[in-house]
Amino acid sequence: MGGVGVRGFGWRHAGRRAWAVRGVDLRVERGERVLLLGSSGAGKSTLLAALAGLLPEDSGEQEGTVEVDGVDPRADRERVGIVFQDPETQLVMARCGDDVAFGLENRGVPADEIWPRVDEALRRVGFPYHRDRPTAALSGGEQQRLALAGALALRPGLLLLDEPTANLDPAGAALVRRAVADAMDGDTTLILVEHRVAEALPLVDRVVVLEPGGGVRADGPPEAVFAAHGDALAADGVWVPGRTVAPRHAGAAPGDLLISADRVALPPRLAPIDLAVRAGEALAVLGPNGAGKSTLALLLGGLLRPGTGRVAATGELAGRDARTPPCRWRAPALASRIGSVFQDPEHQFVTGTVFDELALGPRRTGQPETAVRAIVDGLLDRLHLAALARANPYTLSGGEARRLSVATALATAPRLLVCDEPTFGQDRRTWLELVDLFAELRDAGHGVVTVTHDPDFVAALADRRITVTREPSAATT
Repeated sequence: MGGVGVRGFGWRHAGRRAWAVRGVDLRVERGERVLLLGSSGAGKSTLLAALAGLLPEDSGEQEGTVEVDGVDPRADRERVGIVFQDPETQLVMARCGDDVAFGLENRGVPADEIWPRVDEALRRVGFPYHRDRPTAALSGGEQQRLALAGALALRPGLLLLDEPTANLDPAGAALVRRAVADAMDGDTTLILVEHRVAEALPLVDRVVVLEPGGGVRADGPPEAVFAAHGDALAADGVWVPGRTVAPRHAGAAPGDLLISADRVALPPRLAPIDLAVRAGEALAVLGPNGAGKSTLALLLGGLLRPGTGRVAATGELAGRDARTPPCRWRAPALASRIGSVFQDPEHQFVTGTVFDELALGPRRTGQPETAVRAIVDGLLDRLHLAALARANPYTLSGGEARRLSVATALATAPRLLVCDEPTFGQDRRTWLELVDLFAELRDAGHGVVTVTHDPDFVAALADRRITVTREPSAATT
């Protein structure tokens, strides 16, 4: 099982003028391992959703046909396992073991087989907890491993993976790639979307590149595709192995202190830690999944109250509120001083269009409408979102949603920017745009804090690094 046939496939989401993907012809034989590439917005995730049978007829307009083993996947989803870009969207149970068992129970797997298969799947992905661990207590990277375990436990004929290592630390990403390799037998078909191309190549024997305007741009063995099209693909935003990026480090010493954390902790999510962020510097926050990096970002952003310790902003950042911790600032003051980008971009969307999402912050801080429009139009152009101004934020691709979340944080021109995985889902072109944008902010005197597992991003931008651990200490480099 697992053969794929796609003929003239196109999909347009309801309410959208532009097609998410169009004119795709593709044949994948049983047992093939395919890396699906393309610039952000080319339709990779949409194609995977179609193959998984997850595009209902009433949710958009379809052209052409999609079949798995000769059957429309909407009529027989048991042939396919999928892991989404956002793993939280497919976690349905309160306990981790129950979540992996959920699909097995729905498919009528005998009861005496379920828990051995659950435990084996959790072991394969290097899941660090017992099956009774609450799913609500997992970090984003841990959720990703759990979602993969749920897909592997089903032993599907076709396995679809949409950036399965995007939010994982290097050790966790290696574990997931090993789990995928170990789970594959000669009859399992794999289609993988992954921006970490060099690391993904050992898992695949074929590369397919989608053309943003429609159709398949390149198809063949990895070496042949990159040799024939590498330069052009890199220029169009595809991550091609071996293309280096020039660093954008600060040309001047950091300026005044903006914010500091003094033995800040939130047990059991974050052990005590000290740090300081200055104007004109880009600080990278590193560390393993589950160490509390996202919690630290929320504390620095004034969105969580510390359990112990203290977060303090200086007069340089807070003005007359310097004696008040950021978690107690009024919302308009917080938005104008500290911009936060969450790990899950959809958690910060509150309006019905991309334009209104970007306009919300400036409007709340009292900007006149002419200034609001100028701010929004500038961000739309800079982050390649202008064609999506009237789109619903929840219909964007993962990379588009991430850029929108960054743009919403920038719309009020905050002096401090705190971003959690800002490069998730980006193609090479938009990734470079984000690096340039953050570097310009830093060079203009803003403080930039990024929680990230992206080593290339750290190498290109970070002026200083701090590593968060599960122990009550932090090492800086």
